[in-house]
Amino acid sequence: MFYVYILLCSDKRTYIGSCFDLKERLELHKKGKVLATCRRLPLKLYSYFDFSNKYTMYSFEKYLKSGSGRAFMKKHIIDV
Repeated sequence: MFYVYILLCSDKRTYIGSCFDLKERLELHKKGKVLATCRRLPLKLYSYFDFSNKYTMYSFEKYLKSGSGRAFMKKHIIDV
């Protein structure tokens, strides 16, 4: 499976990422081994989406990082 995930960081901002092994990737984030989130600990897995196709996964991640994707998240996913 392929995953797109949303983390809620200590600064109340979100981080959007993708991976092939969600459990392993979350451990790397929590241990501070991911440069983009190491200064924003602690983290909480807010949501994730699984895909059977890696190209669909990458497209969805790209969409969530766009302006319309962020608006979609605020309206339907994130209620912070």
